[in-house]
Amino acid sequence: MFLSRLGSALIFYNKLKLFYSGLFCLIVLFTGCTSHNPEIDLEIERLSMDSTLMKPEVDSLFLKIKAIKAAKIDSFFHRKFSRGQFNGTVLFAEKGKVIYENMFGYADFKAKDTLGLNSTFQLASVSKPLTALAILVLKDKKKLDFDEDIRKYFPDFPYEGITIRLLLTHRSGLPEYTYFADEFWPDRNIPITNQDVICLMINKKPGIYYKPDYRYNYTNTNYCILAAIVEKVSKLPFNVFMESQIFCPLGMNNSFVHDIEAGREDSLRTTGYIRHWRKADNTYLNGVVGDKGVFSTVEDLFKLDQALYTEKLICKSTMEEAFIPAHKDLYDHDNYGYGWRLNVSQADHLFTYHTGWWKGFRTYFIREVKEKKTIIVLSNTNNFLRLEDLENLI
Repeated sequence: MFLSRLGSALIFYNKLKLFYSGLFCLIVLFTGCTSHNPEIDLEIERLSMDSTLMKPEVDSLFLKIKAIKAAKIDSFFHRKFSRGQFNGTVLFAEKGKVIYENMFGYADFKAKDTLGLNSTFQLASVSKPLTALAILVLKDKKKLDFDEDIRKYFPDFPYEGITIRLLLTHRSGLPEYTYFADEFWPDRNIPITNQDVICLMINKKPGIYYKPDYRYNYTNTNYCILAAIVEKVSKLPFNVFMESQIFCPLGMNNSFVHDIEAGREDSLRTTGYIRHWRKADNTYLNGVVGDKGVFSTVEDLFKLDQALYTEKLICKSTMEEAFIPAHKDLYDHDNYGYGWRLNVSQADHLFTYHTGWWKGFRTYFIREVKEKKTIIVLSNTNNFLRLEDLENLI
């Protein structure tokens, strides 16, 4: 009997020794390096599969790991904020659970209006994944085909061979509207709309950059036209379609598309700043949406992130198409799908992401799909954050 009890005690002691040894190793790995270390994830997986560890021990270990991750992210952004290099909101989540979220600074510097997690930001080019999603919703409902010539919707469009697929993947070769609008738009006190951009292209015929499908060339014109196609196909204004088909179904209650006619400016709780907190101008180009013009919060974007793992909006096979690299002339670590930049250079990692900059706003939406990790950073200043630094945080 004594030997039996002694044996049980030794087994329990070895369990505890293994548990705390693993915890100590993980703490060293997290705190001793600033870049992503795959050894951490391997060690977590090994411990979680260890049948000799009891569930409370594993749960306790994961709580400590989450606390360490949150502390690492918090330290990074507090350091940036204290140096005047960041003002905005942050959210990090893993496997469907928020590990860290916080806000730093002001929505309005003059009024000293502090930011909140529900503060809305101009997403700039992070609007593009949402515009692509609108197109995917219509494709899933068999309302359009990616290989259709867009002259089906705009018969007088002066350029041949432009398809929806080429717009989605930035292979249309079309000129940048933010440049030719400066040349052809007659009054910059009047906002220009998506339809106005298309009319300028029909009437002025600005020169194309490349032949269709010749090469990748990122241009905002592609997503301006895609938003206009959403309107043509759905027979709804773009902002109404996004509200009814994406924002409402996902509970993104603080998200909307800028609408110059509806006067939604009053609902913006953040102001964009450039050059030492100087307020960004409200340019006439703000009337164009799809390439930009979506406003959202870190928590709403997290709802979107989680929905992309499900079939709430579109079927799985349609969603997966968005994450297939579309360009043989680009590298695996910097490719593009349907509205998403892609890093497929590592077999065990798939980074789908987009960044944005527009008139005082910088935005980052980064997803590691295979491990279901997400970091969302929204800023209302011009300060730049390195993409690799954010990827290393997760």
